[in-house]
Amino acid sequence: MKKIIHMSDVHIGYKDFKQKFIGIIDCLKKEFSGKLSQYVVIITGDLVQNANKKESYPDAKEALDYFRQVGFRHVLVVPGNHDYGTGNRGKKKFVDLFKRTFYGKVVAYPKVDIIDNIAFIGLDSMAQELNWYNELWAQGQLGKKQISELENILNQDKIKSCLKRVIYLHHHPFKWRPLHELKDSRKLHKVLKKIIDQNVSIDAMLFGHNHEGKSHNGKWGIPRCYDAGTVTLKPRPRYVDWAPWFKVKASTRIIDLDENPETDRIVFCE
Repeated sequence: MKKIIHMSDVHIGYKDFKQKFIGIIDCLKKEFSGKLSQYVVIITGDLVQNANKKESYPDAKEALDYFRQVGFRHVLVVPGNHDYGTGNRGKKKFVDLFKRTFYGKVVAYPKVDIIDNIAFIGLDSMAQELNWYNELWAQGQLGKKQISELENILNQDKIKSCLKRVIYLHHHPFKWRPLHELKDSRKLHKVLKKIIDQNVSIDAMLFGHNHEGKSHNGKWGIPRCYDAGTVTLKPRPRYVDWAPWFKVKASTRIIDLDENPETDRIVFCE
């Protein structure tokens, strides 16, 4: 399963975004008719706009179930800052609820799925941003425990022997922005550099959060590094929306890990 559809920042619960997302799924169904089972769908966080609204999780779950109903076999997700609260304030109570809703059980992060000999490793970049002293704002932090466990996983023989390794998370690991950064990105880089220096590739790093939909290929020695933007074109607050370098994009990318990154493409579904 070397083909990926990467999208992010759905924000179901904002205006009519549930219906909009269902329409996007229908568009993808038509685009890849007869080939849906060949793709792994990866959604890198912010499935909902506000987890505090009781209908948010059920609505998002219904949308993800629709992906599977139309024929996509594998749909992988990780939480974003909005999935644990309002986006600017997170709560620990949502951690297990997210897992039960979208995975069907309580799992640990990093979350590993090996699909057709490709290792997909999902990280919770909100793991250490839910304490009373740092629950505010939209920053991310993996935490010492999760980074240590990631290093252990990457050194396992079953992961090293996979054909490819894909890491996905919500917060942008490269581009710093006040109150929006991944605070321990340097520690993440250190772990990934160690494994790459052993001639074990990290073949893709997929993320969202910034809504900009840009490519950062080659960073940290990783050939594919993609910000998927916001699939539903969720607008920014007015006080930053005027800035052209913060332009919102929907960059749903179609990735074939067997091909060069230059062949990856963006699909536009309205």
